[in-house]
Amino acid sequence: MVFLSSSLISGPLWTKQLGQRKFFLPHSRGSSHGQSRIIRRAYPEDFYTQMMDECYQIWAQLEQETGTQLYRQTGLLLLGMKENPELKTMQATLSRQGIEHQCLSSEELKQRFPNIQLTRGEVGLLDKFGGVLYADHALRALQDAIRQLGGIVRDGEKVMEIKPGLPVLVKTTSESYRAENLIITAGPWTNQLLRPLGIELPLQTLRINVCYWREKVPGSYGVSQAFPCFMGLGFSLAPHPIYGLPSREYPGLMKVCYHHGNNADPEERDCPSAFSDIQDVQILSCFVRDHLPDLQPEPAIKEHCMYTNTPDEHFILDRHPKYDNIVIGAGFSGHGFKLSPVVGKILYELSMKLTPCYDLTPFRIGRFPGIGKAHF
Repeated sequence: MVFLSSSLISGPLWTKQLGQRKFFLPHSRGSSHGQSRIIRRAYPEDFYTQMMDECYQIWAQLEQETGTQLYRQTGLLLLGMKENPELKTMQATLSRQGIEHQCLSSEELKQRFPNIQLTRGEVGLLDKFGGVLYADHALRALQDAIRQLGGIVRDGEKVMEIKPGLPVLVKTTSESYRAENLIITAGPWTNQLLRPLGIELPLQTLRINVCYWREKVPGSYGVSQAFPCFMGLGFSLAPHPIYGLPSREYPGLMKVCYHHGNNADPEERDCPSAFSDIQDVQILSCFVRDHLPDLQPEPAIKEHCMYTNTPDEHFILDRHPKYDNIVIGAGFSGHGFKLSPVVGKILYELSMKLTPCYDLTPFRIGRFPGIGKAHF
């Protein structure tokens, strides 16, 4: 099996497989670089919450097998007005799935998290087992596990051509590979590989500002102070969520980001910022000034990553409509890292013609009009 990836984050089912990447490891060109990601069970959709149950188990198994801490429980605090529909839906999902959580009134929020400033009577929903995934450690652990299981990771090779068939042929800048099955998880470069195969997916590549804000008192928003990860929903001037993680990656700096970005060419992601790019940082500055008063309201460090979004922000996990030995994983829409163990398992099942362990209806290519077998 050949696996083409811009971000090698698939699960533990690797035997006699080749993982091939365009860039050398590690790199910052995709969506899975950096030190930290939020992990959570809180989702509006039941199917993600159900998938996360197994993801927590697999991350814990990988921690145990490698002796490396990959997850830190901090809790995830969802903030919004009591009537916010997304907040209400998440609370209902957690209740239905029997996930431990806590609803916090405005007064309870003020007492428990005094360095969060509430301006409109916001309430909180605490996903108690939310926390931080140490992404850089996780990627290294997965790559080591792949090699230990007999897999081969080839980085720094750009795919030049894919010839479908039995076997499928993949030509890169270095070599040619033949395999019975091919899995493509190429992030922003997915359509570049799929167009010659007769299909183009409705993917939008976004450049995201990853901003770090200096604490006025170092550690005040750190895990040592029991400060949680958070997600702000429905805040003024911000049509998309704002999220944050306790300070860790840079001493004295807290990561606070806007869950949206601007159209970008993945080959030119380091071009000067567009005006809309600057507007996104201004939205964050206003949020930090109004709600996180113990942070300086201007970012101390600004980095970038890429999102590859689908129109509904649900993943694409499916076989190619014409070539059933080519499997596609795409459109992880900025929330795929935590789910990667189960995503890897599903892609493996699809490639091996096994019955998927989850209902893949939300992830099928055919949910998008005009794409599918009729396209050919």
